[in-house]
Amino acid sequence: MRRTKVIFLGSALILLLALTAGGVFRNDADQKEPGARTHSSGQQVMMARSMAKVNNVKMGEKIKNQLDTQEEVTLIFHNKKDTSHYYDHEATVDFVKEPSVEEIDEITRDIKGWVIKHLNSIYIFRSTVMETPEMIEYFNQRKNIEYSEPNFILMQNEVNGPNDLLYQENYQWNLPVIGTEQGWMVTRGNEEIEIAIVDTGVDLDHPDLRNRLVKGYNVIDDKAEPDDDNGHGTHVAGIIASETDNNEGVAGMTWFSKIMPVKAMGAKGYGTTFDIAKGIVWAVDHGADVINLSLGNYQPSKVLEEAVRYAYKKNVVMVSAAGNDGSDQPTYPSAYPEVLSVAAVDYNGNRASFSNYGDYIDIAAPGVYIPSTYFNEQYAALSGTSMAAPHVAGLAALIKSANPDLKSSQVIRIIENSAIDLGEQGKDINYGNGLIDVNSALQEATKKQPNISNQEKSLFDWLK
Repeated sequence: MRRTKVIFLGSALILLLALTAGGVFRNDADQKEPGARTHSSGQQVMMARSMAKVNNVKMGEKIKNQLDTQEEVTLIFHNKKDTSHYYDHEATVDFVKEPSVEEIDEITRDIKGWVIKHLNSIYIFRSTVMETPEMIEYFNQRKNIEYSEPNFILMQNEVNGPNDLLYQENYQWNLPVIGTEQGWMVTRGNEEIEIAIVDTGVDLDHPDLRNRLVKGYNVIDDKAEPDDDNGHGTHVAGIIASETDNNEGVAGMTWFSKIMPVKAMGAKGYGTTFDIAKGIVWAVDHGADVINLSLGNYQPSKVLEEAVRYAYKKNVVMVSAAGNDGSDQPTYPSAYPEVLSVAAVDYNGNRASFSNYGDYIDIAAPGVYIPSTYFNEQYAALSGTSMAAPHVAGLAALIKSANPDLKSSQVIRIIENSAIDLGEQGKDINYGNGLIDVNSALQEATKKQPNISNQEKSLFDWLK
């Protein structure tokens, strides 16, 4: 049964800051680092020059402006404010049955183009003479076509993250307020549980992450490592599984579970629905238990939806950021019923001003000034629903660690039912089922769970 709690986050933050003697950015006292200073406690703390100074409001605006003005990119206006993008002269096509070489040759002759890439029966075509709507009309008239749609572009979901006092003093407010420390008494994770980060990659050499990684995949260039050239994926990974209790950097949600880096977005912070979908399928096929998707678009995509359904059928828990436009326009993959949609709250327990909201929101988590790992072996404090989502993915990994036999639908139900009710009583558009409660969720996960019949599963999926 959900409990309503009053959380004095502001007071607790001030008190805990005052009680914090050391920092999380530490090295052994006898190993002096350049740019470090030493507290009276003897702990070294890295100075600001080792921290990445990131203004992601400007970064996000820059990405949108580039896409808005870039040749070969078309905008879709969902309302006066919210837009989506797709590549001109390209179409994503799913065939009913695998096309023959002769059929592909006929299509490429008709459209005067070629195949860019493909995954099973899904192909991306590019034409030298047809615009995307004309290509879709052409494919819809053919017999062996399941569907065709534009090659949509998905963007990372993060916003402004200055290095303020909270970050400089190395205190992670986000973990205590969701009951993580108490939850660690139930489980600190299991190294057999793997969380896929479908994102910009992960800094493979980061000292707080390099021991936490399993084999990953670079969707964009399968001959290259899934190394991060943007920073976003590394930050997401650190929230979930930065090495904990090692006198360095930041603490992760799980102490032992592994990160599977899947690079499906490039250095500029966006990627196509096809590449995201391919990354999801690869992660599922290579043993991911949880998939974090801190990305989104306002336009639904069948190729993305198919990948999401494939993962859900394979019992993988999927978590996605709701978006950062302060809008009630549904985003995808967040709005798909198989995915846990995450809104962001600040350290006062309020929905963050940037966080999207609406009926599709399932849960809320901290998303304002979250310290974590960053690329080039740095650390940074960022804000966004991109930062909220990995808290939920980390909790899903802990639940799986506590009870590996749970189905993905049961993990989702535990997360929602154990949440701290915020805002209006019951589920609401700002917080969904409420703020995640790690300790309560793990306590619930260790109890015997009722069996769910197929009929009840269908009802649960429909209600979600």
